[in-house]
Amino acid sequence: MKFMKLGSKPDAFQVDGKCIRHVTSDLATDIIIKVGDLKFYLHKFPLLSKSNHMQKLVQKASEENWDEINMVDFPGGPDAFEICAKFCYGMAVTLNAYNVVAARCAAEYLEMTEDVDRGNLIFKIEVFLNSSIFHSWKDSIIVLRTAKSLLPWSENLKIVGRCIDSIASKTSVDPANITWSYTYNRKLSVQDRIVGDSMKLREKIESVPKDWWVEDICELEIDLYKRVMTAVKSKGRMDGAVIGEALKTYAVRWMPDSVDALVSGVHSWRNKLLVETIACLLPSDNGVGCSCSFLLKLLKVAVLAGMDDSSKEDLVKRISLKLHEASVKDLLIPARSPQTTLYDVGMVQSIVNQYMMHEQRSQDVEPGKSAGFVLGHGSLLSVGKLIDGYLGEIAHDPNLSLTSFIDLSCSVSELARPVHDGLYKAIDIYLKEHPSLTKAERKKICGLMDVKKLTMEASMHAAQNDRLPLRVVVQVLFFEQMSPDEEWDKTLGEDCRSLKKKMSEVETNEDGGQKNSKMGKKKSRNSKSGMQLLPSRSRRIFDKLWVVGVGKGHVENRSSETSGSSQSPSSAVVVRDNTTKSSGIPSRHRRHSVS
Repeated sequence: MKFMKLGSKPDAFQVDGKCIRHVTSDLATDIIIKVGDLKFYLHKFPLLSKSNHMQKLVQKASEENWDEINMVDFPGGPDAFEICAKFCYGMAVTLNAYNVVAARCAAEYLEMTEDVDRGNLIFKIEVFLNSSIFHSWKDSIIVLRTAKSLLPWSENLKIVGRCIDSIASKTSVDPANITWSYTYNRKLSVQDRIVGDSMKLREKIESVPKDWWVEDICELEIDLYKRVMTAVKSKGRMDGAVIGEALKTYAVRWMPDSVDALVSGVHSWRNKLLVETIACLLPSDNGVGCSCSFLLKLLKVAVLAGMDDSSKEDLVKRISLKLHEASVKDLLIPARSPQTTLYDVGMVQSIVNQYMMHEQRSQDVEPGKSAGFVLGHGSLLSVGKLIDGYLGEIAHDPNLSLTSFIDLSCSVSELARPVHDGLYKAIDIYLKEHPSLTKAERKKICGLMDVKKLTMEASMHAAQNDRLPLRVVVQVLFFEQMSPDEEWDKTLGEDCRSLKKKMSEVETNEDGGQKNSKMGKKKSRNSKSGMQLLPSRSRRIFDKLWVVGVGKGHVENRSSETSGSSQSPSSAVVVRDNTTKSSGIPSRHRRHSVS
């Protein structure tokens, strides 16, 4: 820390009780000055020789017969006045970053200018500020912090502005040229710690990171921090990622950890101001410099602190550009009254809508982009998986309406869901947590998923799920049977695959009439083999719907027409006659339909 010594005489100020300061001297004191709660018993001559304001006050006191002079609202209080008084007496005084602002403001109040005496206190302090304080990184920050309590004096004397400019200029210096001390408490990564070469490790520790400055300014009050960051951004030389890291570090330093602390009346106004400040300081590159997780945390605080809609909308737009980076936990934004749900689903709906608008615009800009290309777009697939996971979380909420669930599910493009396992899981949870749904409502929510897009594992689970409408179970069973052989091969054992291969050879070698007969038997075997893989409930349903008839070489469907209710399945399965002579295609390869 930089310091400056003034004067050479020994300190003759003495303390007399809690409220009196006096100067030890052969001469009796002839003036009493009250600053705050303290009274100073001093001599007129030293003070009048340095202070123009003291000359005016002494003259007025003499005219009005005052016993003492009361200095109201003296900047810096008794301590700052004592520094000025000691300077007038020529006593030793030490100035540093912690007291220089108070001394400067006090000297201004007392009008200790060059007009009164050459080399006066104001001149000496200005030399110290410009030659030392503003050249020091840490001293500039300390001075800026102390200047907060001395407003408006420190502002009018341009101390605040000069500190901010000094700090902002230093943040823009090439890290390779940083020679001053700074605070950087972040631990090295594991990879850095295990570096064997001690010289290499020393170089890593001593190297200056790009965000070397972000921790040091975290102690600033919100208004001063905002001014510093605004100045840093105005320089135009700071990378957006570093700006984002600085804002994140400041938010972590001051943002409460609990929801209760966020909404408490004591600190709610401060939390609101904090989020508004950080939001307005976000990089102009639409949040590219900030992680999606950090932006969503800001949005959570914004919602809980009751921030205005325009600020929240700006955050929503920024988040939508990076939604593919979010996690389900990030999206769990607590709802505020009068909402009855646990989480603010409407806010997430807005984010997804914004994301899909961006996605649509990108497709309009590139009209040649095919569906296959979009399917390969990792961000779109990530968003689909993210929203399905989010639906699975909010489905536990008993107050979540069916409309909200369906609207959010439908807001995601079909291209984002090549597989419907996640959606099926969310639907199953919703059905479990909302047992009072009507048959029509159960049918409506189950209509969101496409059973053809379920994996084998999900299909097997759905086939024995008592919560699903029977119509859906029938569809699952049907498409399981219609799945390509390679899908079933994944679940069949080596013996089953060997048997299918041999039967395929028989099919190829036999003549037409024999082939049809053999195929009927093979169809029966394959059906039984496939059914052995199904759970008992699914097998019973399957047995009711598929009745294999032997005789005249054909299979008949004896299942009754079904409806949407669980008592009357809605899907009827029609199997074409195996003996149709006009077609040489084996029955297992012919078209099956669900009406």
